[in-house]
Amino acid sequence: MSFNYVGAPVKMKEAVRHVKGRGMFVDDIKLPGMSYVVFLRSPYPHAVIRSIDVSRASSAEGVYGVFTGADIKAVTKPFPQLTVPPASKVIDYSMAVKKARFVGEPVAAVVADTPYHARDAVDLIEVDYQPLTPVTNPLDVLNGEAPIIHEEAGTNIAASIEYDYGDYDEAVKNADRIVTSKLVFHRFSSTPLEPNAVLATYDERSGYTIYCNNQMPMFLSPSILRALDTDMTRVRIVTPDIGGGFGVKIINYTYMVLVAALSKLVGRPVKWIETRTEHMMASSHGADRHFEVEAAVKNDGTLLGLKTTTVDDIGAYARHEPAGLTVWAQVAPGCCKLKHLRQRMYAVFTNKCPAGPNRGFSRAPHQFMIERMLDKIARELGKDPLEIRRLNYISRDEQPYTTLNGCVYDGGDYFGALQKAASMINIVEWRRKQAELRSQGRFIGVGVGVTLDSGTANFGQVRMLNPQLPNVGTSEAATVQMTPDGKILVKLGTVPQGQAHETIASQIVADVLKTDYEDVTVAPGFDSESHPYTLHSGTYASRFAGTGVIAVYNAAQRLKDMIANVAANILEARKEDIVVEGGAAYVKDSPEKKVSFKRIARTAYANPFELPKDMEPGLTATAVFSPDFKPPNEKKVGNLTLTYSYQAHAVVVEVDPENGAVKILDYAIVDDCGTVINPAVVDGQVHGAACHGLGAVLYEKFEYDEDGRLLTSSFMDYLAPTAVETPFFKTYRMSIPSPFTPLGAKGVGEGCGAPIPAIVAAVEDAVKHLGGEILSSHVKPEDVYRLIHRHGRNQ
Repeated sequence: MSFNYVGAPVKMKEAVRHVKGRGMFVDDIKLPGMSYVVFLRSPYPHAVIRSIDVSRASSAEGVYGVFTGADIKAVTKPFPQLTVPPASKVIDYSMAVKKARFVGEPVAAVVADTPYHARDAVDLIEVDYQPLTPVTNPLDVLNGEAPIIHEEAGTNIAASIEYDYGDYDEAVKNADRIVTSKLVFHRFSSTPLEPNAVLATYDERSGYTIYCNNQMPMFLSPSILRALDTDMTRVRIVTPDIGGGFGVKIINYTYMVLVAALSKLVGRPVKWIETRTEHMMASSHGADRHFEVEAAVKNDGTLLGLKTTTVDDIGAYARHEPAGLTVWAQVAPGCCKLKHLRQRMYAVFTNKCPAGPNRGFSRAPHQFMIERMLDKIARELGKDPLEIRRLNYISRDEQPYTTLNGCVYDGGDYFGALQKAASMINIVEWRRKQAELRSQGRFIGVGVGVTLDSGTANFGQVRMLNPQLPNVGTSEAATVQMTPDGKILVKLGTVPQGQAHETIASQIVADVLKTDYEDVTVAPGFDSESHPYTLHSGTYASRFAGTGVIAVYNAAQRLKDMIANVAANILEARKEDIVVEGGAAYVKDSPEKKVSFKRIARTAYANPFELPKDMEPGLTATAVFSPDFKPPNEKKVGNLTLTYSYQAHAVVVEVDPENGAVKILDYAIVDDCGTVINPAVVDGQVHGAACHGLGAVLYEKFEYDEDGRLLTSSFMDYLAPTAVETPFFKTYRMSIPSPFTPLGAKGVGEGCGAPIPAIVAAVEDAVKHLGGEILSSHVKPEDVYRLIHRHGRNQ
């Protein structure tokens, strides 16, 4: 199939309305009689709620109602905990009941005629708390030193699992040395322009309508329905435009339920728009992961095997976690030809904000560990980090490559990409100048890294942790319709948050039907009453290219076949001889025999007499795509995802020895996402992911003190990078199409993993002459300063 629009940087359809300020977000939706809710949140990380006095708040101006956890408990059911016994016994409501378990947990809600009246009334609520000792250190949980957070579970260990691939003991026998390390992938999250938002209304006849910005509402609908104690016919979920997601808008389903319940209680629509401080405290954090690692290594630098113990701090509830204990396995060996891996993993409850997905979920921490171990191996052996990677990375000729746990890498040139990135920053010249510049008091460092972006996950992976769960595989739906006037309308099951799905779908459909790109309309957002969906639908885990795109492509092909069928009947020709293009259909060898889309549509919808025998009236094609996935076997071996894009990053930094500040001097990125549908969209993903990773290393961290209080609850403390802090990124694109998707495209949404080890390696390289080692994924200037001056004094 030849392409006209696929591969071209056509202007994004969504961008026009957003640039003109015509986007429609949750906060733009106004309903008659609408009210507003403001939450009173716990100031304590762990406390018994002795009593709540709402009398003054209830009589305040404009207040429709004041509600506590007891009120919410009376009209909802607890959420299922996504883990195994005994932690699955945890009782989790959308508002604290009798006990608060993290700073920011909702304790009471005021519904009023304006948000200002609601805020004023919240200040009138009086709560008597009995503070309890908080659990803040996840490692204390394993040591048995922490108080129990959920009495009904009787443990703070949410889940544990062991993986044993190959024969690590054999790897140790064949190794020349064992390299060890303790690493931390820190707690951070995403800062979408639009915070979480919900508008819900309840009607006794039709049930609930929930407007929200959740990324995967239909996937989460079983949990939502259970909590609301209702069924699918009585819940309509609508997502309008969404201002960014990155994973953080997945576990806002708890607020969807809470606001919907409040709407039922007050008998009118209720809107909640999260503040930025609420977002920082109580939305969703990426779990920090703590590693103890040993690597079996040959003296030439060959990595034979890894043995790791990890601890994930998942916060107060298992609302999405401990899924991270399985998702990492999509990239078990990273980019390496690793044959032996033994990994013991724990997820533990603490008195912190519940953890959920964050860009690169679970895979970014795991690959950070592997890349940093490669750097440490290079350092201990006195070898070039590039050479260590050349020795250990899977080559292009070896792909498709089946990993030690049964995943199939679909094609890539990892080291070739890294070589290109290194040459783009002129790494040889920087290496040559390092010593000279150091003698002048300038600390220069270079770092590299490659990480994989696995897309289109097989949900059978969760059976490795909980064999009783029913989900296996994944799926996505799309509908392509020719309307009665001959226009093309597309409806998607995916829920975009800035990934240009309207543009991408238009490009594909226009190419399949050989029509003009502007003649294809894609319905924005998602509506469960009118859009197709499956219980996997949504945008997360880099899945649109591996599922949504294929569903659109298949639906367009089916519609094209229907158009040709109708045209053949009208033109009295064979369907095989019909050519569809240019807004019409004609006979291949007699182009003068032609019929327009408008005439075809009119016939299909209004003149059944002219339709082929056995063809139903109408021109609507729906396709549901599902890869051929199976569950992992009893040894936890199986193919866990469909596509693997990747990014190679190379960076040069300068560290100021006077204050530990890090400045980026040069930065290069090489990406490969297979067939590129829209280069401009991919450029945005690549730059955004790089900025996200840069922010994680140098600026963004959720820090709690030992009393469980969040120290970084606003942009005064949680320093998301701006354009001023973002360097110019040199970019280069490789394109090795995936053999597993019709267009050869791969998911490309989660490349933020690669900047993290690359930048950390560069900072460490800048101070390596002082003997310092960086063990965290977050590099604070004061920590670098202390490292420089502590080790400098010892030189």
